[in-house]
Amino acid sequence: MRLSEDVADPLTATALALDSGEDHVIFVSCDVVVIPDEWRDAIRALLKDKDFDPQKVLFNATHTHTGPEIRVRTTKSDLSKPDGSGVFLNAASIQEYLEDAARQVAQIVIDAWHSRKPGSIAYGQDFAVIGRNRRWVDHDGKATMYGLNKSTFERFSHIEGYEDHSVNLLATYDDNEALTGLLINLPCPSQDREMEFVFSADFWNEARQLLREKWGKDLFILPQCSAAGDQAPRPPYEKQAYERMLQLRGRTSREETAHLIQECVARLLPDIAKDKQSSLLLRHQVETLELDAIPIQQHHVEEALREAAHWRNVYEEEKQKLEDQPESKNQPHWYVPVTRAFRRMNWYQNVQTRFEQQSLSPKVPAEIHVVRLGEIAFASVPFEYYLDFGIRIKVRSPALQTFLIQLSGGGTYVPSERSVKGGGYGSIPASNPVGPEGGQIMADYIVKVLYTLFE
Repeated sequence: MRLSEDVADPLTATALALDSGEDHVIFVSCDVVVIPDEWRDAIRALLKDKDFDPQKVLFNATHTHTGPEIRVRTTKSDLSKPDGSGVFLNAASIQEYLEDAARQVAQIVIDAWHSRKPGSIAYGQDFAVIGRNRRWVDHDGKATMYGLNKSTFERFSHIEGYEDHSVNLLATYDDNEALTGLLINLPCPSQDREMEFVFSADFWNEARQLLREKWGKDLFILPQCSAAGDQAPRPPYEKQAYERMLQLRGRTSREETAHLIQECVARLLPDIAKDKQSSLLLRHQVETLELDAIPIQQHHVEEALREAAHWRNVYEEEKQKLEDQPESKNQPHWYVPVTRAFRRMNWYQNVQTRFEQQSLSPKVPAEIHVVRLGEIAFASVPFEYYLDFGIRIKVRSPALQTFLIQLSGGGTYVPSERSVKGGGYGSIPASNPVGPEGGQIMADYIVKVLYTLFE
């Protein structure tokens, strides 16, 4: 658990309303970790009786790890549930935050819809090395997320998966051909500084600053994270060389990513501005798929319970330390060790709960949006979708350019087949209720709908 001690930079929500007269879509990007179904539904409830379809509002999270925790539904005094903290924390109510944030985002959607005007768009693709595969495999075939260092170098065999360095850009213009906004889609979550104790939009804050310095302080910037469940914004090896170059350039890693984004946009805009389009076919299909939950076997439960027992011991030890030395609560971040152990204990314990419930709840709902806009397409999934699936969709897509959007919902990983073989965090039953089979079903569905929309 982390309690915010400051606001380093603004957390934002940005909406883009596109309306052809026959169909519409409203993209909403939020600087949060995920979009829980409860929060999405609360926002849509505030959008009822408007002259647009709330179901055609497509939310996505930038996945900043220094955003507010909005998945936990318990109060600070409810310590018995798995989503509690294990100790009393004098923190604001998450439910209260959710309700307030829902009202704010709903108003942003309404404002975007009511302020829409005739205009045009332009689109294109470039490349920037931002997202890097963060899973490595040892000589025994065991995979690990992060942790490649001097103590593990001898065991290293290879990086598990592919990387996608594409940057998909959609620019909006008013009827005077002035640039009004940028929708930037890239396969990397905004989690450069993911363990800080402050609120921050991560590298998208620096990117917004640079983009507005060059193209106007009122420029709208809407980030989307493409399929990137196994990607991160930093190199898994040669880290010292990377840090040295940052020092020589006088930049932080977040600033370096922001410059890469700005440079990419600067290369694209002059060219795509030559091909602005104002009359575009818009088709938008929304459907909730019922995916099979990943089957949990008895051996998965046994492995998870062993881990849960270990973390229970750690939790009890840390809690006893606090009881024996109450003055330690005056130290910064005193609650981190005990809450870490409590959360991990329950994380593993939840595998047994899912095992017992899988016969009663064998399905996992997944809201999928597929949009055709002229010759380009958008498609969303509510999970942290491993890159293998994203590439499969892009290869098969009939669109000239395909913008994939992950984390349009409550998150959790959907691992690829090869990552499940390697195991490790992100690719074991404790990490993900949907497995590779569900990932492929979503990919096949999206491709099928794309071909229907492009007939």
